[in-house]
Amino acid sequence: MAATGTMRAMDVLGLTERSPAAAARPVLTRVCVPHLPIMNWYVRFLTGPQVKPLTPLEKAHLAVHDVIDPFNLVTIFGISAISVAANPHSAYGPGFRGYGRYVGVSFAQDMTGEFFDTFLIPSLTHQDPYYHRMPGASIPRRALHAIVQIGWTEGDNGRGMLNYGTLLGFAIDEAISNLYVPGQRTNVQSTATRYAVSLATDPIDNFIIEFLPDIARHIHVRVVIIQRIINQVARTGETMP
Repeated sequence: MAATGTMRAMDVLGLTERSPAAAARPVLTRVCVPHLPIMNWYVRFLTGPQVKPLTPLEKAHLAVHDVIDPFNLVTIFGISAISVAANPHSAYGPGFRGYGRYVGVSFAQDMTGEFFDTFLIPSLTHQDPYYHRMPGASIPRRALHAIVQIGWTEGDNGRGMLNYGTLLGFAIDEAISNLYVPGQRTNVQSTATRYAVSLATDPIDNFIIEFLPDIARHIHVRVVIIQRIINQVARTGETMP
């Protein structure tokens, strides 16, 4: 993006050579950065109903893709840096060592969540791990759909079913995180509170998936970190002072 912007700026300032006949031809706008892949920043939000059920292997591939997704990588490294800089006296510690621990814990939580929430539980219960948008419905109907999706989703057969991936997966994620997250209170009450907060804030992710493609038609959104920030608040809200 930086290279493209530089080339366009040079063209506007007249610093690049241009054929005399160029003004007579239609101008075709094309993002072209040599040797760099062109990324569709919104394709991850356009996962509509699948034409066939996902196999367990395909669900595993989806889980891996979610972990290494550029949005996920940017938010993990960015939020880790901000959190350590804002609170160097946390259980993670200051400096690069604290930053490395924070990044490692975040990756571990993501991998645990994707393994159980996207792959294992949906594979065992024949649940479709995708969120299915409703672009043709009214805004209130779509908002309600995003909220209801937390507890009720679609199965591999296209029929409605309990969202075991979220309801059970979040509980497993919180229980496992008690084993390695620094400074986290591990009693039943604290774990149940984090689980409740995770469920309460999870619709935000669905709202982003549901409405971002519509917003992107009018403004140029590049990085979505809202859900990551909310998740971080939920994780750290019950840590030891």
